Amino acid sequence: MGFKQAVPDSSLFIRGKNRSLVALLVYVDDIVLASESLEIIQDVKKQLSTSFLLKDLGPLRYFLGLEVARHKKGIAVCQRKYAIELLEDIGFTNAKPVFSPTVPSHKLSKNEGEFLQDSSQYRRIVVQLSQFLDKPTDIHLQAAHRVLRYIKAASGQGLFFPSTSNLHLKAYSDSDWGACVDTRRSVTGFCIFLGDALISWKSKKQPTVSKSSSEAEYRALATTSYEIQWLIYLLAEFGVVHSEAVAIYCDSKSAVAIAENPVFHERTKHIELDCHLIREKLHKGLIRLFHIPSEKQLADPFTKTHCPTSFQHYISKLGLMNLYNPACGGILRDKTR
Repeated sequence: MGFKQAVPDSSLFIRGKNRSLVALLVYVDDIVLASESLEIIQDVKKQLSTSFLLKDLGPLRYFLGLEVARHKKGIAVCQRKYAIELLEDIGFTNAKPVFSPTVPSHKLSKNEGEFLQDSSQYRRIVVQLSQFLDKPTDIHLQAAHRVLRYIKAASGQGLFFPSTSNLHLKAYSDSDWGACVDTRRSVTGFCIFLGDALISWKSKKQPTVSKSSSEAEYRALATTSYEIQWLIYLLAEFGVVHSEAVAIYCDSKSAVAIAENPVFHERTKHIELDCHLIREKLHKGLIRLFHIPSEKQLADPFTKTHCPTSFQHYISKLGLMNLYNPACGGILRDKTR
């Protein structure tokens, strides 16, 4: 049918360009089609139906747990339906809501609390807390329950992708040095925007122990630059040429100095070579590094715990909003479930 498999994502197939461009995304037996032309979409569906038994679900509303809605100002995505079903399944429909998913200044340890006699409920809940799956304790379960209580308060929270946003990337990179009290490994966190829309984020424990906070931040910068490179490749598949250097904002002056100055050999010679690829990205003009104050670091909630007020401040800066709230336009409020 003339489609080309995208190199950055093997599940994505693209044909044509500009106004005739059509994208086909496959997940097992689910397919999403996107194009400016409804006529092109109908033609692709007709061609597919000659070889496969298809069920046309019409305009995209749900996909892999995501609730999608179109608005004259853009596209909204949330997981309210999935969140409500999760709360019902665990029995937390009537739980008291909280407005941050974690207890401020509290770091969990594998040896904290009493081991659970039945860990089945914990195993059904956790994602980030999965590092304690082998022997969860009552303290870990309390932490998981707090996450559920936050989900109840934020079930309608979602992302909005404005139709008028520009197609320029910018990123925020952060780390929490020695965050894991058991392994002393640091946590990398980043968030990447396309214009005003948040499109990529991550919070993950680093594979090795860092000798300093500067090293931990440097590793986080490297991870962020890899994601940026992938996104640039992905944009190119859609015919979007990202010619400007991507700004990465970091709150560590020393990490920025290490990336920009290869002379710091004694401080970096033990770091894996793949981390130093960030210098190559800088030299080629793919990225630019900027220092910002810690209070303006939008990736901070991906690496550290915050009180509800601080957490909500960061959430609003990241562009998350309650898509069912009339104050936000009630984008999804009147949609058929």
